[in-house]
Amino acid sequence: MGAESKFKKTTPEDLLGSLNEVERKNAPRALYVAGDIGLCRGCARVSVIGTREVSPVGRKRTQDLVRMLVDRGVVIVSGLARGVDTGAHSTAIDAGGKTIAVIGTPLDQFYPKENAELQRTIMVKHLVISQFPVGAPAERKNFAIRNRTMALVSHATVIIEAGESSGTLHQGWEALRLGRPLFLLESLAKRLELKWPREMIGYGAEVLTRGNIDVLIEALPQAVPAGETAALSF
Repeated sequence: MGAESKFKKTTPEDLLGSLNEVERKNAPRALYVAGDIGLCRGCARVSVIGTREVSPVGRKRTQDLVRMLVDRGVVIVSGLARGVDTGAHSTAIDAGGKTIAVIGTPLDQFYPKENAELQRTIMVKHLVISQFPVGAPAERKNFAIRNRTMALVSHATVIIEAGESSGTLHQGWEALRLGRPLFLLESLAKRLELKWPREMIGYGAEVLTRGNIDVLIEALPQAVPAGETAALSF
């Protein structure tokens, strides 16, 4: 790739500040970053995540939510996967906001391949974080592991769409374990064929609607209060 000199090694506490005992217990020992580490200091950060096989309606909901958050100065965090993740990063950039990608490969690898240019853009103008050093093998289990790190990086997590076997659920449970706010779109909570939304709600996840979007904003540090939300399609 020829950009390894731009990669920096750091620790979760150096990047994010002091961690409590629960956060520190399962945090990676080292993180590798490319881009603006200032996005992890003094900025409100929300993970917008979901299925790789996002529906057209889910894509629209992702765009609506991300634009609203960007308008309020929130940094958008996601995992650079297909579907919801790609939509979250791309919409944040198009809206003039900032985004952080937490990836399941070393920084010199690209997955999926079609997101290589997007990853390069985020590395230069935003921030990419990996817990896997250059030369480490890309393994399927890495993506579940990185979900734990993405929950740690984010002040709150919002799940747009996800099926019963989606890897997205790993981050939802990790956010709850860390005591971080977890929000599920109202459209998810209404899907009676899915068991996991009701289970997560039972453990403290909140349902996000157009009418209570201010609950998400108020859970964040240094974010602008919610304003007009009529355009949101949850």
